[in-house]
Order: sequence, then C-alpha cells, then structure tokens
Amino acid sequence: MKKILIGLAVLVVVLVGALIALPSLVPADRIKDEVVAGVKSATGRDLSIQGKVAVAVFPSLSVQVGNVALANPAGFTTKDLVRLGAVDVRLKLLPLLGGKVEVDSFVLVDPVITLETDRQGKGNWVFDTAPAAAPSAAKTPEAKPAPTAAAPTAPADIRLGDVRITGGKLIQIDGKTGARQEIGDINLMVALKSLDSPFTAKGSLVWNAKKIEISADVASLKAVMAGETSNTSLAVTSEPVKLSFKGTTKGGSAAGIAGDLDLGVPSVRNLAAWAGAPIAMAGTGLGPLSIKGKLAAAGTQIAFTQASIDIDAIKSKGDVTVNTGGARPAIKGRLDVAMLDLNPYLPPAGSPAAKGGAPAGEAGKAAAPAAKSGWSDDPIDASGLKAADVDFALTCGGIVVNKIKVGKSALKIALHDGKLVADLTELALYQGAGKGRVALDGSQPGVGLNAAFQLKGLQAEPFLTDAADTDRLSGTGNFDVTVTGRGKTQRQIVSALDGKGAVSFLNGAVKGINLAAMMRNVATAFTGGPASTEKTDFAELGGTFTIAKGILTNNDLALKSPLLRVEGKGTVDLPQRSVNYRIDPKVVASLQGQGGGDASGLVVPVLVSGPWENLSYRPDLEALVKQNVQNVGKAVEGLLGGGKSGATPSGGGLNPLKLLGR
Repeated sequence: MKKILIGLAVLVVVLVGALIALPSLVPADRIKDEVVAGVKSATGRDLSIQGKVAVAVFPSLSVQVGNVALANPAGFTTKDLVRLGAVDVRLKLLPLLGGKVEVDSFVLVDPVITLETDRQGKGNWVFDTAPAAAPSAAKTPEAKPAPTAAAPTAPADIRLGDVRITGGKLIQIDGKTGARQEIGDINLMVALKSLDSPFTAKGSLVWNAKKIEISADVASLKAVMAGETSNTSLAVTSEPVKLSFKGTTKGGSAAGIAGDLDLGVPSVRNLAAWAGAPIAMAGTGLGPLSIKGKLAAAGTQIAFTQASIDIDAIKSKGDVTVNTGGARPAIKGRLDVAMLDLNPYLPPAGSPAAKGGAPAGEAGKAAAPAAKSGWSDDPIDASGLKAADVDFALTCGGIVVNKIKVGKSALKIALHDGKLVADLTELALYQGAGKGRVALDGSQPGVGLNAAFQLKGLQAEPFLTDAADTDRLSGTGNFDVTVTGRGKTQRQIVSALDGKGAVSFLNGAVKGINLAAMMRNVATAFTGGPASTEKTDFAELGGTFTIAKGILTNNDLALKSPLLRVEGKGTVDLPQRSVNYRIDPKVVASLQGQGGGDASGLVVPVLVSGPWENLSYRPDLEALVKQNVQNVGKAVEGLLGGGKSGATPSGGGLNPLKLLGR
C-alpha cells in the first residue's frame, strides 16, 4: 500500500511539473504564428498581434493577448474590421478534463468593431475565401455513402466566471453616402453559474449622446437549449425610450418568444430627432406614446394581441398578426379608436402651411411664386400596393379634422395582389349617414380607380361652415356617386373618369343671391356677395350627372320654390378644372313650392363660368330680352292679377323696365 501511495505521489509530481513546463515547451511566439496563419487561411484577412502573448496551463488553461487587429481588405476607408486592446481567456482545467466548461475569465478590453460597406454596397464582414480544391477525377475513389452526421450535443455544463466587455465601440459606415453611426462606451457583464442557473446580462452603451441601459434574464439556458421553455425578461432603458418584455423563450425547432410587451416614449418627436430622423410635420402632436400588449413570435408568425396603443390624447385598442412566410408579408388586424382628433398633427389655423402656402424664405430672398394648381403629371408609384397583403378593420368613435366633426365610422381594408378595396361600412356626418367603397388596382402599370359613395341626411349649412367657412348653402343633402378611371398620372386618371351620380338638397336656401330680387332688378342681384343677407329659399334643389372622359355633364338641375323655378345645365371640365354652366330662373304665377315643372314664368338666365378658383356669375342680358319678350305680360298678370282679365296692379308690382336695370 505504501508503494502505491508513493507511486501516485510521484505521478502527481510529474503531471504538475509537466503542466508547469508545458508553456515553455510550446513557445508563445509559435502559438501566435499558428493563430495568425489559421485566421489567414479561414478568412483571407491578416491578423496582427502586436502585444504580448501569455500562455498558461496551471491552475487554469489561459491565453492573454494584447493589441489584436483583424484587417479590412482593400477598398475600405478604415484599416481594421476588429481591434482589441486586450483579450483574456481562462478555462478551469480540471472541470474541462471532466467534460465541463468553466470559464474563469473572458474579458475583452476596448474592442472596436467597424462595420463598413464600400461604394458597391459590399460589407467588410463578407469574407472571400477560396474553397478547398476537389480531388481530380482520376484519383477520386468510388463514392461511398456519407456517414450520417451526429446531432451536436451541448456540453454537460457551462459555468461563467468573469465574463465582460469594457470600453467597447461599434462603428457603422455607409460607403455610398458617407453616413456614419457610432455606439460607444459599450460595457457588458454576463453571469452564469451553471446551465441550470439563471443567465443574466447587464450593460450599457452610449448612442447619440444618450446612455442606454440593457438587462436580460433567462431562467434556464439548459431548458432553452433542449427545446423547452424558460422564463425570460428584457429591459431597455434610456431617456428617449423605454422597452420591457416579460414572458418565455423556447428553443429548438419551434423556437420563439411569448409574453407582455411594454413600450413607452415620452416624446415621439424627441425620439425621432435622437434617431437622426427629425419630424418636420407641422402641428403640436406626436408627443407621448404608449404601446402595451401580448407579443408572440415563432417561425414566420408574429402576433401582437390585446394591444393598447395611446398617442397624445388618442386612445385605441386592437390586434395585429404578421406572417412573413409567403411571397410578401400578410397582415391581419383591427384597431378601435375612441376619438381620432387629427388637429394636433395639422398646421395651425391661419399659418402659411395651413393655407397651402410655402414657409417664408430666408431674409433678403424673395418668396418663391406659388405653384400653379392643377393635376400632377408625375408618374404614380403604386409599388406600395404590392408590398404586403392586408386585411384590416378600423372603427372610430369620432374624427375631428380642423372644424369638421365626423361621428362614428367604420372602415374595412383588404389588399391582395396589388389590389386595394376600402369599404366604408359606417359614416355619421352632420346628422347624415353614409357608406362607400374605394378600390385601387395597382396590379397593372398605373392605377385603376373604382369608387362609389352614398350619403343621406347631411345638414349642409353646418357642414360647409365647418369645412369651408361658408354658409352659402343650407338644406338636407343626399348624394349618390360612382366613378371609375385608370391612368399612370393624376391627370390621366382624371381625364379617363367615367361615372354618374345624383345630388339633392331639400328645404334649404342659397345665400348671397336672391333670384326673386333679380326679377325686379337684374343690375343689383349679384352685388350681395357671401356676406349679403340676400338668399333664395327652395323646397327642393338637385339633379343628376354623368361623367365621360373627365367631363361632368348635368342637364336637369332643378330648384323649386314659391314663385320661383330654376333650371340649369352645363359641364364641368375636370381635367381643366373649369366650369361652363347656365342657370335659368323663372318667376311664376304659383305659390306651390314642389308641384311640377311646367309653370310658366319669366326667364332670367345666369351664366357661371371660369376656373374653379375664380368662378364668375353674370346675367345673360341678351338672352333675357330674346326669351322673355312674349312672357312679360303673362308673368305680370299672373303675379299681380291672379290670371284674371283686366286686372291692374295696385302698386309695388313687377316693373318690366327694371329687368334691364333702368
């Protein structure tokens, strides 16, 4: 027994001596040369080790290297892809002999990684290495079935000691644009006592002068590596944005995550400016943003459900799922908005932007002339219609745009194969109710348009007051319109429009013009203007129209009012944005407002013409005399004498001379 113990002691002494002497038997310079040659063979890049290389076997297997750099190939502005101030790797020796990996130390000091693309867009992280030469056909032995590769097995256990990165830096350079991004002061610490113990990682970095703190926890890496599920949390904290995730992570072939996501942004505008993309949109909106919900991602499926999305004063709830496994992403979801107030995102009332003008130029420079209004001839880019397939439903408790107040509304959007259909299934607008559909076809060159809209019960005066600051028209409006068109530009689409429609207003008035007064004095009938108290009451106003190749034609405009009948017809040239219209009002011997269209009377034609931006209204005096020379007596008789022979006016009646303003 004594001899055995002595033999074991001698063996231990020899082994310890061998471990101590091993580094001297394998010189550090030789290890450095082998590493440099191996990296060159594997990557085609030069690895330089300018610092000291220290190798030790006992009490741990360790390598310490200083000042290491992996070079970039020619054509890049930076010399190195990776530069390390120092590397310290130490593995505990005895556990390693037993099949366990225990990292005593893994420290990267001052690492600098520079990711750069050249002018052709190629990245410096792409390695060009020649494949190994295949043996010649003459020497190729008879092919044999390749042995089945054994599935990789994880180490029995991994233990991490001092694992950290200090003073790191990541740089990204775009060779085409010269844009440069830099993340500095990267510090990271990782802790893992064993695969069965929690894995934790904590660190921080600085980007665009803001510090970002990051922490991650996984309850059991061993479970994840075995394809099982483990509790997981992630937190990102900084001044511009905060993000947290608490849930589970699953590994293996069905890898994925599921849990609660919470995103908070104090100011969307400040976040965008910090990210290098400042928002130039007018208005005061895009302040605080909060997004909360349940996130599940596995394979090609991403789902965000039970979501609560709040931005500024807008509150909404919804769900969305994305499947990236097809030819293009497929998006399905819904969003319910309590009240959508768009005013904070619009220019302030009265500002040049709100009026469609350009902002003031620099001092000493003349303001640029306003661009001529009209349809654009720029090609329409419809590629966005092919970017994804979408099925989405949107409901709003109300919408506010400037002064316009829209009630409860519902919209369904379907986008497939470049064809978009938007169904407005519900619309409440100034006591009216409407529905409609807009279809855009971008599957072929250009864009095809097919739209239909119906609205009943609209109160015209409050709507026009809020929408256009005018009360020139009052009454209950009903609309039914369908249009189709196709083209590669706005002008082509408008020029190709075809369609039809009907418009009617009941029990209202046209303000600013008194057609009855026009019967008495044509010369002053058009001098009132928008602020005038003159008006023409009506019981019914409406007509139908057709559109052919962009020309809207109406031949049956009719206004019915006591003592008045108005008929109108003409065209609206949509491509040229102009109007050519004729209105024929009559004063009739009847107090019946809605009785029929055959009442005889005195015709005083009115011509409406010119561009949309500057319409002109004028009486057609020549036609007035020609058309009414036979009707003057009959009209006077009907108005003053009730149609009885021999009746004479008692005063204040129609003066035919005033028809010409005399």
